[in-house]
Formats: sequence, structure tokens, C-alpha cells
Amino acid sequence: MNIVCLDLEGVLVPEIWIAFAEASGIPELRKTTRDEPDYDKLMKYRIAILKEHGLGLKEIQETIATIDPMPGAKEFLDELRATTQTIILSDTFSQFAAPLMKKLGMPTIFCNELVVAENGEIVDFKMRCDKSKLTTVKALQSCGFDTIASGDSFNDLGMIQASKAGFLFRSTEAIKADYPQYPAFEEYDDLLAAIKAAL
Repeated sequence: MNIVCLDLEGVLVPEIWIAFAEASGIPELRKTTRDEPDYDKLMKYRIAILKEHGLGLKEIQETIATIDPMPGAKEFLDELRATTQTIILSDTFSQFAAPLMKKLGMPTIFCNELVVAENGEIVDFKMRCDKSKLTTVKALQSCGFDTIASGDSFNDLGMIQASKAGFLFRSTEAIKADYPQYPAFEEYDDLLAAIKAAL
């Protein structure tokens, strides 16, 4: 039995933090998992910047409300889900992902939780589990699934490497150069064809 595991940001929807960096005028918030492999370090950096500027969950959610899936993403996901079981594995947070899932037709997503104070300040975050994407792929494999994975960033490499087939999608030139063994695609039709061939 096969199950496809997809990253969310950069693969199906634009990067939330980049959109918020542009909306808020704070360029430091443009840093993502494409730039910083250590997710714990990245999130602590982001939370400190939000605190410094007096920004909280409400302001980020207002930006998220303006974000749409990438052109062709919902159609790609619909066809993929009609073909095989599919889960989105993301290091984003349920408070960010919920409105985007509605726009994508409510696919299954495993993600993390923000810790938010009563005044809306983001004070911490709770990871679902350590190395969440890799850990989830290994758990699915222990349940008898063969996994196929695709993502664009450093934090996707574990699940890609552990799967029977793995693909980079709209990744950086640096990651593609460092991991030439993984086919890299820019278009949904090509990624869909590769996944179907691996099923």
C-alpha cells in the first residue's frame, strides 16, 4: 500500500512567513527552512522578532486570509488524492493551516501547534514530535505503507531520503545541487507523473 507525503509551503501554497514579511514590512521574517535547517532556532528567531514589533497571531492570520494556493495546486492535489492516499506533512501550525486547508479541499494535514497568550501574543510552539516529517514517514512505514515524498526545503530531506521514492519540487538551486540523486521538478504535471510512476 502506498501513501504520498507532501510538504505544504513552497509546494502547494506560498511561504506564509515570506507573505507576512512583505505585509508587515519586516524583511527579517523572510527567513524560512530553505535558509535555516534548524527549525527550533528558526522559530525562536521568528517569535523574538514578533515580540519586538508587538505582532501576534491575529496579524499573521489576517495575512494568511489573503493567501491562495499556488496556481494548479488544488487540481494537482485532487488528482493525486483520487489516485492514492495523500497526507500533507508540514512544520507549520494548525492556527495557520486551517484556512488554507479549506482552499485546498480539506486534505489531511499533520502539523504543529502554536502556544498563544490571551492577548494574542505567540509565546512558544509545540512540535507534534521530534523530526516530525521523518518520524511520521517511519511510523507510516511501520503500519505497512510504502511512502513517496516530495518537498522543497531542508526539513523535507529526511522524509524524502527515507521513502521508496522522493522528489524535490520548486526547491533551491543549492539543495538541488547538493542532492542530485532526487529528481527535481518545477511543474505539477511532471511531479504527478513521477509519483504515479512510483506507485
